[in-house]
Amino acid sequence: MLEISKICELPGVYIFKDKKGKVLYIGKAKNLKNRLRSYMNKKELQPRKAKMMEIVHDVSYIVTSSEYEALVLEANLIKKYKPPFNILLRDDKSFPYLKITIKEEWPKIEVVRKIKKDGNLYFGPYVPAQSMWEALSFIRKNFSIRTCKYLLNKPLRPCIQFQMRRCSAPCAGKISKEEYMREVESVIMFLKGQKNELIEKLKDKMYKLSENLKFEEAAKIRDQIKRLEKIFQFQRVVSQNIEDMDVLGIHEDQKALSVNVLFIRNGLLVGSKNYLIKSAIYENLSDLTLSIIQSLYIKETLLPPKLILVSKQPENYEHISKWLKQISEKDIYIRTPESKEEKALLEMAEKNAEIHLKHQLSPTENILKELKDRLNLKVTPKSIGAFDVSTLFGEYSVGSFVYWEDGSFNKRYYRHLKIRGTNAIDDYASMREIVSRIVKYFEEDGGIQKPDIILIDGGKGHLNKVLEIIKEIKEKLNVFAIAKDPNRIISHEGEEFSLEDKRPSSILLRKIRDEAHRFAVTYHKKIRTKSQFSSILEQIPGIGKKRRLILLRQFGSLQNIKEASLDKIASLPSFNKKLAQKVIDYLKK
Repeated sequence: MLEISKICELPGVYIFKDKKGKVLYIGKAKNLKNRLRSYMNKKELQPRKAKMMEIVHDVSYIVTSSEYEALVLEANLIKKYKPPFNILLRDDKSFPYLKITIKEEWPKIEVVRKIKKDGNLYFGPYVPAQSMWEALSFIRKNFSIRTCKYLLNKPLRPCIQFQMRRCSAPCAGKISKEEYMREVESVIMFLKGQKNELIEKLKDKMYKLSENLKFEEAAKIRDQIKRLEKIFQFQRVVSQNIEDMDVLGIHEDQKALSVNVLFIRNGLLVGSKNYLIKSAIYENLSDLTLSIIQSLYIKETLLPPKLILVSKQPENYEHISKWLKQISEKDIYIRTPESKEEKALLEMAEKNAEIHLKHQLSPTENILKELKDRLNLKVTPKSIGAFDVSTLFGEYSVGSFVYWEDGSFNKRYYRHLKIRGTNAIDDYASMREIVSRIVKYFEEDGGIQKPDIILIDGGKGHLNKVLEIIKEIKEKLNVFAIAKDPNRIISHEGEEFSLEDKRPSSILLRKIRDEAHRFAVTYHKKIRTKSQFSSILEQIPGIGKKRRLILLRQFGSLQNIKEASLDKIASLPSFNKKLAQKVIDYLKK
């Protein structure tokens, strides 16, 4: 440990590590000496801090020239190491957005999960994603904007979307540029919730069509207006006077804290997301709020809005605002509510956080306590990893690893592996191989957090092979085999526990086992299909690796290629009609 007297009184970042060098916590300080001194008096520490300090073996620090530099460095290090005692708003997926590619000559609408600074329009985030799919479905049925990803640099034959009246077929010149852009503008107005403006625009269009005696087209616009008025009734309107904002509601008890984020865009509540945090440490509400904001936007998959509404404005919030401005390239304001509407939104977020905390803690904790008692474990487990192998007579052999914690699957730790062993048909050897390869990541920085329980899909033979490799690497792990017909779990001592009952712990273990199996089989089918697909295409004269990849990405299967038209294949990059005809003729043999 460092001698406090030798530490400088300058701003910087400090790093706590355990005896194996694993990063436990990363913090920043205006005065490193004073901050680190506060951790040394264990009697005055909060329970969570005291728990962490019991396993802290080493402390290092980095001096910075300013508090702002310390904040940026802290954010980057947290992003890299993901320390267990920092505020981490874990999520399996990034946030979904609807993107309109206005930078293209013929803009399209598509679903994306990462915002790029490319000048296009992004709408969202939509949480849960179901609301986004509903909006996209409505757009496809009511506005003739394309959703395909074709390059419209040459004329194409209209696809089935045109026949279904869900696309105006700009690819085939079925609509003028001016009329198409008006349709794009209508979609933008719809996504912005500009109800009155959009309906007035459509009414003007309807009246003009009627004046020109185009009554059938006018009737279609009339029906479109009715459908719009109906869907606008169900939109969660907050207020058209409120600017874009994220509202952070926090609720805490002795065991954990819950965070609820309300996403307000264009006066509409487009989404809400809950997070549960158990072991993180922080100084006070101001520090907690700052850490939550930092963790929420650190992955850069969520674009910060102009305003972030909080119950307590963080100290030195100008630093976090400056950091967010670098991410979003616009001014970001962090403040407490000023109007009645803003206060009501914050109260809603805090109430949601309180309800989420009550509903999330009890069921999962009870299941894990039941699991501890059934498996005779020393401590209550919090995380479970599971392995499975998938093969077809030794060909395309693959392994999978899935990870469960805090009541849900953490896909950040999921892993696919191709079996490298020469005897891939040996199921025992394959299981031994994938376990040995994954376990190496348990102690690496930025790797996989070591699970409290490891499940091996198989019987006692599989378990013995895995125990051999665990013994060789001298790792302390609770390993069990989980078998089928009947469903049962086997300990390293050979003791079996039935999982055929409907107890919550039995259901959980079977669920995790089935997820590992699903993940392995999905990968097995993918590489098998890709290999078979590529091997057939390799036989076609003139189709090299680059063109095979183009066909694979565009059509996905041999059947889709067989059903594709000559013009559609010829329109692909690096293809022409002569080469397309070769492909079609060969596949018809």
